[in-house]
Amino acid sequence: MKKIKLTQGFTLIELMIVVAIIGILAAIAIPQFATLVAKSQEGRSKANLGTIRSALSIYYGDTEGWYPSSTTAVNLGLLTSGGKYLQSLPNSDLPKTTNSIGHLAVNSEVDGAADDTGGWNYDNTGQASSTWGRVLVNCTHNDLRAAAWTTY
Repeated sequence: MKKIKLTQGFTLIELMIVVAIIGILAAIAIPQFATLVAKSQEGRSKANLGTIRSALSIYYGDTEGWYPSSTTAVNLGLLTSGGKYLQSLPNSDLPKTTNSIGHLAVNSEVDGAADDTGGWNYDNTGQASSTWGRVLVNCTHNDLRAAAWTTY
């Protein structure tokens, strides 16, 4: 009687093909993951900007047509006093992307013209200005979709 030798497992060629396929998939997926992280940080910054704008709208209604200005003390910090409008000023996360050098996650407030340091740029000049009460991301670069961060 002839014995049949059974082999179990994979050949070296089959294993090499599987490793090559996994390598190709990883080469495609890893750059996409980095882009997704930047998109999530941008989304969080834009959502935080919307939160600040909403708090400013409520403040504007409560004070009968006045935004926090240089004559009313602490500017955006006024929104956080007592926790009536905001518990705290949210961070501005500006990721490093192909269109932006990125900035640290800061919640600093800058009054006046954008100087590209990150944080929020709040116009507290008073009613004489057409941009009075507006909050922008203090970045002169573009986001991932090539739209300006400083859009009103």
